[in-house]
Amino acid sequence: MKKRALLFGIVIACLMFILTGCLPGDGTSSSDKPAGFFRGIWHGWVAPISLIGGLFNKNIRVYEVYNTGWWYDFGYYIAVISGFGGLALSRKRGGK
Repeated sequence: MKKRALLFGIVIACLMFILTGCLPGDGTSSSDKPAGFFRGIWHGWVAPISLIGGLFNKNIRVYEVYNTGWWYDFGYYIAVISGFGGLALSRKRGGK
């Protein structure tokens, strides 16, 4: 059981290091190449990680500054709502 917990911790730590390369403010978006709809979805999914990473690195943001506007916002909003319980409205409660 301890081996399994250790392996799980290592996998989670590796995933967090990999995901930090895809956070808003990482330098992949610019005014010439702004973040679009799909990048907005990704940034919405990793928003909690971005928030924690932003505490330790001033370049990491929760929201990409260089974006395409409405489409980026739409993707970001969809990901945040679906990732943080927006789909719970359609689930049944307590097996009823």
